[in-house]
Amino acid sequence: MSILIYAESAEGKFKKVAFELASYGKKVAEALGTTVTAVTVNASDVSELGKYGVDKVLKVTNDKLGSFNAKAYADVIKQAAAKENVKLVLLSSTTDSLYLAPLVAVGLNAGYASNVVGLPLSTSPFQVKRNAFSMKAFNVTEIATDVKVLGLAKNSYGVFESTGNAAAEDFSPSLNDADFSVKTESVEKASGKVTIADAEVVVSGGRGLKGPENWGMLEDLAATLGAATACSKPVSDLGWRPHSEHVGQTGKPVATNLYVAVGISGAIQHIAGINASKVKLVINSDPEAPFFKVADYGVVGDAFEIVPKLNEKLKAFKANN
Repeated sequence: MSILIYAESAEGKFKKVAFELASYGKKVAEALGTTVTAVTVNASDVSELGKYGVDKVLKVTNDKLGSFNAKAYADVIKQAAAKENVKLVLLSSTTDSLYLAPLVAVGLNAGYASNVVGLPLSTSPFQVKRNAFSMKAFNVTEIATDVKVLGLAKNSYGVFESTGNAAAEDFSPSLNDADFSVKTESVEKASGKVTIADAEVVVSGGRGLKGPENWGMLEDLAATLGAATACSKPVSDLGWRPHSEHVGQTGKPVATNLYVAVGISGAIQHIAGINASKVKLVINSDPEAPFFKVADYGVVGDAFEIVPKLNEKLKAFKANN
């Protein structure tokens, strides 16, 4: 009996969540006295996974799977689970995996727990701790089915290197036309930037920046921090920034090490989508902005003065360290 993880990749390269999932899987496997198998789709160097505890990789290479298709990818994972006789399937909580997980669970007749934030509290009975109510609380969920599916909350466990090598094996699951009933017409991707999904630091702006022409200072700060840029919903609705940068409950949820909010008042939906971030820095001219209630650090003042000075100090610090 092995643990199976789905190691997500983009353009052949693994996402950070793949290594976090592998690290998590390795620790669970040690507790259960078993091994970790990963299934990959059109990934290049699968040996990377061995550095994080994966023992075996089922390598799927198929041009028809060039674009993400939830039904087809779920079928791949289901067949991989059946081949390896796994009882525990681990997925991340990226947008793609949130589509995949219910389909995988149904296909395997498995119980599914999403937003898992730690190692199992118990393996008999099988219990996990999960985020609930938009990160405002935790609950303990028990899964009683023979096969179990877990969705690990992003940035909740960490990435830990291990020793060992991952043995690669070509895997060719059988796919039929029904798997491709949904067609991808086009895909828009941001290039040359740190993606929100993989970023450990996010610099985000709101209507307080007054217009798209003022985003340069945020991009400069993001470049200094090695961060991704993001925005609030009103900003993307106004067309100041692309919708791919919209973070929040109605956009992309993030769980970063540092979230910098500039000129964002802090609507409930926005806070719910970034609440899992470990440290929140808020810069706003309104001392009554709701965001300050959840901030770890708050600066009341004019962003057009504060952000350039902050960036200047950070550059000086990096130059001397």
